Amino acid sequence: MFTYFWRYACLALIYGSALAASPYPTVPLKELPDGLRSTWQQLKPEMNEFSHCAAAWDSQNDGDRMVFKCSIYIKMSAEGERRAMQYCEEKRAEKKVRAPCRLVVP
Repeated sequence: MFTYFWRYACLALIYGSALAASPYPTVPLKELPDGLRSTWQQLKPEMNEFSHCAAAWDSQNDGDRMVFKCSIYIKMSAEGERRAMQYCEEKRAEKKVRAPCRLVVP
């Protein structure tokens, strides 16, 4: 009986870590340019635990070379990641930003 407990505990741990891994590249909040970080601070009160934001930038100062898009009112974390990346990629192509979109990790 004790062996079954450890077997299921290990399977639950493996399954949980597989769910937590995101297929998208990430960037820590502290590495964002100041303009994008202030935008994140403004949107933070509206976010829930499933909200996600994505960012891309070619310049630290030029707002025309930065993209920041969020998926805020969402009920599933994976869907929030997917939508934030999709919105970011669309805006990145529109602004012709060369840097890839990455999910912002607080």
